[in-house]
Amino acid sequence: MAADNKPQPGTMTDRNLALELVRVTEAAALAASRWIGQGKKNEADGAAVEAMRKAFDAVAISGTVVIGEGEMDEAPMLFIGEKVGAGGPPMDIAVDPLEGTTLTAKGGPNAIATVALAENGNFLHAPDIYMDKIAVGGGLPDGVVNLDDSVASNLRNVARAKKCVIADLVACILDRERQKVVIAHCREAGARIMLISDGDVAGVIATAMPDSQIDIYLGSGGAPEGVLAAAALRCVGGQMQGRLLYEAEDQIERVRSMGHADPRRCFTCEEMAKGDVMFAATGVTSGAMLRGVKRFGGGAITHSIVMRSHSGTVRYIEAHHNFAQKTWTPN
Repeated sequence: MAADNKPQPGTMTDRNLALELVRVTEAAALAASRWIGQGKKNEADGAAVEAMRKAFDAVAISGTVVIGEGEMDEAPMLFIGEKVGAGGPPMDIAVDPLEGTTLTAKGGPNAIATVALAENGNFLHAPDIYMDKIAVGGGLPDGVVNLDDSVASNLRNVARAKKCVIADLVACILDRERQKVVIAHCREAGARIMLISDGDVAGVIATAMPDSQIDIYLGSGGAPEGVLAAAALRCVGGQMQGRLLYEAEDQIERVRSMGHADPRRCFTCEEMAKGDVMFAATGVTSGAMLRGVKRFGGGAITHSIVMRSHSGTVRYIEAHHNFAQKTWTPN
């Protein structure tokens, strides 16, 4: 008798799950898009959070948020430990309903809604603190970058691997006062620099995108964004290392309570996002990776990316939304 390969009740095929993840990020992006340029980053973030939370109610998983957002600045959040989904296989969820709240508030480029999914226990548990990061795209020798090496040494190694000189490289760095030493070292080594005001998930992913001008990502940013970026790099190839940074002793104790015996260890991309990983993002404002939400009377157009590490598949999805036929409408 032939085996029955049909999905059982409460389960979902990989293709359906990938599409459902895109619907989740679309919902968040649509809700946030109402606030573009309005100067109200928390309102934009709150709208994205609530839309994403509601959209998860239709996804056939038993998800646990292990990477949430919003703790650092007390914005609305999908909190760590929150349960999402309509029931099904247990899954870890990493979310940033609106990466680039300030970008959205100012109408700047590269604001995105993101979510990543992996089997239970496969995402690094990290609170909303800072993480030191270094990342490069695929096709380079293993170990070409290392957080314990100097900026100049990492740039030399990447240039050698890419058969170019350091002056040909572009390093992406968040434009923050705390990055001034990294920026100075890049300039001393002769690398060109692309400073970004926000959005380091997109900045890390750009290192692995064929049409990107970015060769390496350097510097500190949010730890939740680090795990999301690692999930994306797992899908498209690339190398990344991250180390948690602390501003107070209670942060170290919290990390220990989350199961990390050595709170100062350096994590690889594969340690931050293990197993078969799916990643989805939808553009809120237009940038190098995705077009932003285009609204018109009664509807909108969204542009999304969905990726899976197991197959290495990358899909871009343009969706045309008719608000009159939706059971919900974005704020």
